[in-house]
Amino acid sequence: MCALCGVLGGKDHWTEPLHREGNYVRFSDPAARRRERARRIAEANVIVGQFGLTLSDWQADAYVLATRTGKSEIVVDLAALWPTAEKLAGRRIDPLDPSTLERRERANG
Repeated sequence: MCALCGVLGGKDHWTEPLHREGNYVRFSDPAARRRERARRIAEANVIVGQFGLTLSDWQADAYVLATRTGKSEIVVDLAALWPTAEKLAGRRIDPLDPSTLERRERANG
C-alpha cells in the first residue's frame, strides 16, 4: 500500500478486516473480527516471544507490546509492531528471517 492510500483511507489499517459497503470482507461480523484479531495477536506472539516480548489487545483499537520487565508501548497497528519491537528489544527483529521462522514452526508444533 502506498502512503497516500494510507492517509486517504482514514485511521483504519489495511490489515484490519472492516466491513465497508460494497466490499467483500471475510470477517464481516464483529465476533468474527475479534476472533481474527485474536488469531493475529497469537501468531505475532510466537514471533515476538522469541525476543522476550508479548503483544496484547487494547480495547480492540490498538495493541500493547511489553517486555518481560514490564516496559510497554502502545502499537497502533501491525505495521508499527516491528519497529516498536526492535526498540523495546534493543536489537534488530526480522520476522521473516529463516531462523526466526524455523523457531516459529517448532513452537507451533
